[in-house]
Amino acid sequence: MKIALAQLNFHIGNFDGNFKKMKSAVAKAKKKGADIICFPELAVTGYPPRDFLEFDDFIELSNQTIAKLTQLADGIAIVVGAPTKNPVVEGKDLFNSAYFLADKKILHITHKALLPTYDIFDEYRYFEPGSSFGTVTYKGKKIALSVCEDIWNVGNENPLYTICPLDEAAKEQPDFIINISASPFSFSHPDDRLDIIRENTRRYKIPLFYVNHIGAQTEIIFAGGSIVANQDGDIFDEMPFFKEQIKVYDLDEVKASKANKVRKKEKIEMIYQALVLGLKDYFGKLGFSKAILGLSGGIDSAVVAVLAADALGADNVRCILLPSQFSSDHSVNDARVLAENLGAQYDIIPIESIYGAFMEELDIHFRGLPFGLAEENLQARIRGTLLMAFSNKFGNILLNTSNKSEAAVGYGTLYGDMNGGLSVIGDLYKTEVFDLANYINREEERIPSNILTKPPSAELRPDQKDSDSLPDYGILDTILFEYIENRKSPKAIEAMGFDPKLIARILRMVNINEFKRYQMPPVLRVSDKAFGIGRRMPIVGKYLTGS
Repeated sequence: MKIALAQLNFHIGNFDGNFKKMKSAVAKAKKKGADIICFPELAVTGYPPRDFLEFDDFIELSNQTIAKLTQLADGIAIVVGAPTKNPVVEGKDLFNSAYFLADKKILHITHKALLPTYDIFDEYRYFEPGSSFGTVTYKGKKIALSVCEDIWNVGNENPLYTICPLDEAAKEQPDFIINISASPFSFSHPDDRLDIIRENTRRYKIPLFYVNHIGAQTEIIFAGGSIVANQDGDIFDEMPFFKEQIKVYDLDEVKASKANKVRKKEKIEMIYQALVLGLKDYFGKLGFSKAILGLSGGIDSAVVAVLAADALGADNVRCILLPSQFSSDHSVNDARVLAENLGAQYDIIPIESIYGAFMEELDIHFRGLPFGLAEENLQARIRGTLLMAFSNKFGNILLNTSNKSEAAVGYGTLYGDMNGGLSVIGDLYKTEVFDLANYINREEERIPSNILTKPPSAELRPDQKDSDSLPDYGILDTILFEYIENRKSPKAIEAMGFDPKLIARILRMVNINEFKRYQMPPVLRVSDKAFGIGRRMPIVGKYLTGS
């Protein structure tokens, strides 16, 4: 038996487009002699469809697409994910289901049993968990059909769940497992996924075919990396990351192989590829083509400019340099050289006169008061206003250039440098931004070396440096990571050797600035705990904020 895996880039709610992709893939798989072709979880609707699932019309369009796919299941079986109506009154209205289509009919439907409700997942909001677990027989083979999370409770050891669906299906002695997934990318997840697939195949002593989405749906990025493993836990193949592909596997070859074909994965390379894909799909799926950003001469905007040029083409990126009287000459020059290196259009608009006009109007109210945060933020808001003017006039989408370190401690100005339709590097700590910049420059100096070596500065007052108000980024990022990603308490972080006063100061900044993060644009997610839908904190909470 030959099984095809089709890791494709689907578009939420684009039923016609998704069907055309699947129709083309079915034709290609048939030409290659495949007996079964497998598409990912909720491929028909795109993942995650969220509250679209509450529209009856949305579900009807999904059902119509399944009906069209059923007619394609002639000489080949199709496994595909879509929502199904719950026929009983009790429970949620829908199941998250895997269809097995063959001989132009629905041969079998398996409902997802383990519904993740953590981090970015909210499936129990919409779906009723499946409660029956069996196999489907096709061309003499018994197949255990499963959906994503249902393979993540091997031996019922996951404390989130009380049942192991494959333990139940295994009682019918299936010949192999098909798992259709929507497993979002984070740089630490690929190895975890390989481990769980190895655990499943070793437990049940049968091969497993795992197919995953690729592509980005706003902030959530899917890397693909579909996997075929044999009955001994050997990885027969791991499909490419961040690339659409249809590949056919011979079941007998998989069972006979002892090879381990695991792709080498480098954290920063994966992050670069994920962010480029995230940008490309955000623009493409919304029907936009051109981006604009403020280019300051600092590392954050430099990295975003390169990513945008690589994702959209340099001709579609416009950089605006907005120097004030506090901007250094080298920052302006560095920004100009970067734009020229990329071949991107750039404009220089000094803001000193605009700032002066504001200060003249405010003088009667501010007179006698020292220069401070209001004056600094005013510069950022002038820049934000000018960038949005260009965005409105020319139809360019403004890209936000704030990093995770800044967003964590509130080192950004609402309605200023926190403006934008998409936060490109908002899930990268400052130290990771430097790593990414060095990766970008690995073959040639695209980002001027001076940008990588000069001390970071917002340049909102004379001789300002980030280190004036923030600890060294190496220290700051470590403490932030332990608190945000690892959810460690102040005492646990103190036990790592950090000063308790510094810890208290940093964590207080994180918590009191939650109101700013609520107003950030969506953040491209590359870690296990990005700001946004995967981290839900109260704005008015008192925990670690002091009196």
